[in-house]
Amino acid sequence: MTSTALLTDRYELTMVQAALRSGAAHRRSIFEVFARRLPKGRRYGVVAGTGRLVEALQHFRFTEAELRWLRDEQVVDAATIEWLANFRFSGHIDGYAEGDVYFPGSPILVVEATFAEAVLLETLVLSILNFDSAVASAASRMVQAAGDRPCLEMGSRRTHEIAAIAAARAAYLAGFAATSNLEAGRRYGIPTVGTAAHAFTLVHDDEESAFRAQLQTLGNATTLLVDTFDVSRAVATAVRLAGPELGAIRIDSGDLVTQARAVRRQLDELGATKTRIVVTGDLDEFAIAALSAAPVDAYGVGTSVVTGSGAPTANLVYKLVARCDERGTWHAVQKESPGKIGHGGRKWAFRRFDGGVAVGEVIVARPGPEPPKPPAGIGDADQPLLVPLIRDGEIVASEPLDAARRRHAAARSALPPAALHLQPGDPALRPTFVDA
Repeated sequence: MTSTALLTDRYELTMVQAALRSGAAHRRSIFEVFARRLPKGRRYGVVAGTGRLVEALQHFRFTEAELRWLRDEQVVDAATIEWLANFRFSGHIDGYAEGDVYFPGSPILVVEATFAEAVLLETLVLSILNFDSAVASAASRMVQAAGDRPCLEMGSRRTHEIAAIAAARAAYLAGFAATSNLEAGRRYGIPTVGTAAHAFTLVHDDEESAFRAQLQTLGNATTLLVDTFDVSRAVATAVRLAGPELGAIRIDSGDLVTQARAVRRQLDELGATKTRIVVTGDLDEFAIAALSAAPVDAYGVGTSVVTGSGAPTANLVYKLVARCDERGTWHAVQKESPGKIGHGGRKWAFRRFDGGVAVGEVIVARPGPEPPKPPAGIGDADQPLLVPLIRDGEIVASEPLDAARRRHAAARSALPPAALHLQPGDPALRPTFVDA
């Protein structure tokens, strides 16, 4: 990976320059990432992107190429250039484990370092976590709506080419079974899927020629796209050529519920009782739920999942919550702006369960980084949510994507039933803040 240092906003570097001049650059500080609110009507969010973030932080270095550009563009002065040349993040980062769920106010990432080190990371942290968490939160709702039927991510053509890789990762974390994106498959080990588009049918002299070529190339277990012309005629042709061993057919348009029922009847009558039906075409969690009674075997989702199904950002913010003064005393700090009032102090978060169901989230705050002993209002059965990710600039927590995927399945299953409804509602849990 090349340097990630310029994946940032100019004001972060100009703040460092001014803080170096004032002396505040070296003050120990604590920043936290949280959402003031979930997207309208959503009942929970999903933490995603943590693995990508800690990797990106390891490459947050100002090489001569970045320094030369900053110097040529006169972004910051010579003293700041010199400081950036020696920059290495040396602080600590804790966070909710990737795949866990979160709610308004949940401190999903806690960064402790000097002010200059920590403030530089704002844009990188938020750009990764906001996008990945938005995709994962939408994907989780789709997986819940699909039940035991797999969802397939097919959104690469509807987003930026690099975002497509991140979206595939986030969707898989949230429970999608596979992706169409080959780079995501290579990089993260996600199963890949894909056979043919309508163009493949249209480039042949007729539909039968196209089907025959695909079957001869990919075998009878392939998936044939049957809605280029007449669905019923295409299904008959597909079964005649492949026999009852035809793997699947895909329907991409029309009234999918009606089409799926008609095709299922036709397949069964032709003896292709094991041939699966895959539906695609502008699906989201609501369309998937509407198809729950239809004889559908899998859903292919594109635009909706890579754009967060109407919520393309998780609304996460990165805010200073505590700082140290010249005497070494910690102070809790927070904004007082109308509508943006925060809760100062470093946080420790715990989830409370009753009979295996999550019933509350307790967040303990105090001015500095030393944990309260014992945390006020916390019982032995309450589950700590923050885990160490980076210590003294080094990664201390690294796990395969499948671990985060399993964690999310467990976290979602532990939510109260109302949290899984698609109808708009309030967040399933409202964190309770306790000052230690």
